[in-house]
Amino acid sequence: MATEAETTQTQRKIHDTNLIRTSTTCNWFNPETGIYSSKQKPIHLPTNPYLDVVSLIFSHKHNGVSALIDSSSGFTIPYSKLPQIVKSMASGLHELGISQGDVVSILLPNTIYFPIIYLCILSIGAIFTAINPLSSLPEIQKQLNQCRTSIVFTTVDKVKEIQKMGVGVIAVPETVDSPSNSEFSCFDKLLSSNPNSAPKPIIKQEDTAAILFSSGTSGPSKGVVMTHSNLIAAVELFVRFEAFQYDYPASENVYLAALPLFHVYGLSLLATGLLSLGTTVVVMRKFSGEEMVKAIDKYRVTHIPAVPPILMSLVRLKMSGHEFPSLKQVSSGAAPAGKSLIEEFLMNFPSVDFIQGYGMTETTAVGTRGFNTDTIKYTSIGLLAPNMEAKVVNPISGFSMPPGKSGELWLRGPGIMKGYLNNEDATKDTIDKDGWLHTGDITCFDQDGYIYVLDRLKEIIKYKGFQIAPADLESILISHPNIVDAAITAAPDEIAGEIPIAFVVKRPGSSLSEADVITFVAGKVAPYKKVRKVIFTTSIPKSPAGKILRRKLKETLVSRM
Repeated sequence: MATEAETTQTQRKIHDTNLIRTSTTCNWFNPETGIYSSKQKPIHLPTNPYLDVVSLIFSHKHNGVSALIDSSSGFTIPYSKLPQIVKSMASGLHELGISQGDVVSILLPNTIYFPIIYLCILSIGAIFTAINPLSSLPEIQKQLNQCRTSIVFTTVDKVKEIQKMGVGVIAVPETVDSPSNSEFSCFDKLLSSNPNSAPKPIIKQEDTAAILFSSGTSGPSKGVVMTHSNLIAAVELFVRFEAFQYDYPASENVYLAALPLFHVYGLSLLATGLLSLGTTVVVMRKFSGEEMVKAIDKYRVTHIPAVPPILMSLVRLKMSGHEFPSLKQVSSGAAPAGKSLIEEFLMNFPSVDFIQGYGMTETTAVGTRGFNTDTIKYTSIGLLAPNMEAKVVNPISGFSMPPGKSGELWLRGPGIMKGYLNNEDATKDTIDKDGWLHTGDITCFDQDGYIYVLDRLKEIIKYKGFQIAPADLESILISHPNIVDAAITAAPDEIAGEIPIAFVVKRPGSSLSEADVITFVAGKVAPYKKVRKVIFTTSIPKSPAGKILRRKLKETLVSRM
């Protein structure tokens, strides 16, 4: 019988043979290192160490006319005035005492003011952080504390609650046509400040620019620290690179901002990169199918960055008789789109370019992108972005896998985050000493270099593109006096992608019901994080070290559904 060492040696020989065979078929995979290189030509990124992302955006010349349009009112901010408005607000914010290194939070739904505030924060060397406007008050408080926020931009209905948290607040009009009153006097003053008085701090590419919250690969949500260099990479390697793959000028494109701007997908694309191209961004305050139809028709929208629920909405609207003659491209990201949904979309929109992409908060949305100009592979997440490298690593053996073999996707490149906020252990668990970010997603490359997501190692749940950390919900469940133990796992859902399911161990003698549990959690989290189903059990499966065995939970779930 072979020893463990002999077995490992045999596995290594088979593995090395596979890599050697693969090396003869493609020059973008190195069999010696197991590294996949991008098939795209490398893009020269700015080498000036003293460059901030806002200066980069405004340095690019274009013929754009309308920068931001409010979809409801039609109020427009032209490109000719955009830099001046950003400088005015930067000047006013500086007069309020905000300076380089201070943290400023935006707690807003989509509004054309969001990109303005965001750019002004970065332009003075302050640090931007976004909070989901659907967050509960405890969630908001936790994030403000973690970031040590100095001031918050939010809606008028949240002002008093934020003030109780001991943080400065600026109320932002929900609509651009809101009547001017004392509630918005501070915001109005910022907009009317002298643009020539805006500070001009020395900002380095390596300086922290933003903190966005992500569930990472496991555990509770964590603050992802991004530098100006990371955001510059998103502008150049994601947004501008994609725009230049097509033969029509980007300044003639009209994008619909239906995605939330506080999410890395919407932020990097709609509030950052597109503004360097002269593209028009039509901002929807809140998504609805009816409003989307009106916006597409009124502004002749050409591009829609989407998540699977928006794709489904487009398909249903088309099937009900709506025509979208202006549409050129629909791209999907943030969560996997099912094969049947993709097929339905292609059947209903045969002349619209459909692509998928892959990115994470931890990669500043830089990862992969599909381009159906030569090779059409709709279910793929595309090719590696320029300047990016990848490995596909077998999570059991640790071997690097060649094309056609699956494993955990590791990424390395200029978009990789600085690290997790005040969490060195989590950073080391996610980014190894050689700079590889372990994504937690199981993928494989095909022989043409296209990548496919097959499964997920990581524990996070993706509900309509939003991340839900099981640990966050579990800590809430455990706080209930009649719950002894609890665990969260995901169940597939045709519309949402995944929904959180709670396994709960009740205190003996308790009459706790499923409705009680769902209501309890709903009162403490944002609506998208709500538990959708509760399964009562006598125990939670755990490893000897106390780690919840989620695969066993999923096996139980399959047998019950």
